[in-house]
Amino acid sequence: MGMNGLIVGATQGIGFGFVRKLLLDESITKLYATYRDRSTATDLFALQDEHFDRLVCLPIDTTEETQIAQAVKQIQAEVDRLDLVINCVGVLHNDTLSPEKSLRQIESDRLLRYFQVNSISAILLAKHLLPLLSHRNRCIFATISAKVGSIGDNQLGGWYGYRASKTALNMLMKTASIEYRRKNSQAIVVVLHPGTTDTELSRPFQRSVSPEKLFSVDRTVDQLLTVLSKLTEADSGEFFSWDGSRLPW
Repeated sequence: MGMNGLIVGATQGIGFGFVRKLLLDESITKLYATYRDRSTATDLFALQDEHFDRLVCLPIDTTEETQIAQAVKQIQAEVDRLDLVINCVGVLHNDTLSPEKSLRQIESDRLLRYFQVNSISAILLAKHLLPLLSHRNRCIFATISAKVGSIGDNQLGGWYGYRASKTALNMLMKTASIEYRRKNSQAIVVVLHPGTTDTELSRPFQRSVSPEKLFSVDRTVDQLLTVLSKLTEADSGEFFSWDGSRLPW
């Protein structure tokens, strides 16, 4: 029996890399991929044209719960379960947002935006996707987090909003893992640190990263898929780095 997957935030970077990689996996019968802005999803739709029988593109702004619910309803109309969900949505910087270097730079609106995108959207996905992951088979719900969200690992300070929103994400998904286990004993809910990957998210901050620690998208995707392939039910609710090691909360 083939598997059904969902990649949330699939227009570029790691999310798009997952789509490309999973389409090479013949065990994937149906793959859903989400985009927020059609104008930036040209490459994703080109893949859909090439794999029209397996890849379905869905519009979702994950900060809008009604859009999440509508997309999940469409998935439920086509398949009775999902076996793999990877949530790649996140924001570090954009035209109006940048990580704070000191307390003087903190603004409530920017903090709220970090939490809205990096934390709240993920738990809303978990809420609406629960029925599709409540079956008797092994399934994985993985969310991209960040090592800077580890309280125990924080030695440098700064990046208040991004750090705190990723810490909140970790707690939300840890809590969701407990409820998911009650619905499906084989459900695995984890958060992942991908390492520094050569994407738009990390580009302004790559100057201090040594070449051997700056991963290509393909390398990051391969490493994370390897981590996911080795997970067991006992790993649900944990925080894993790209090399499979457990990160402190």
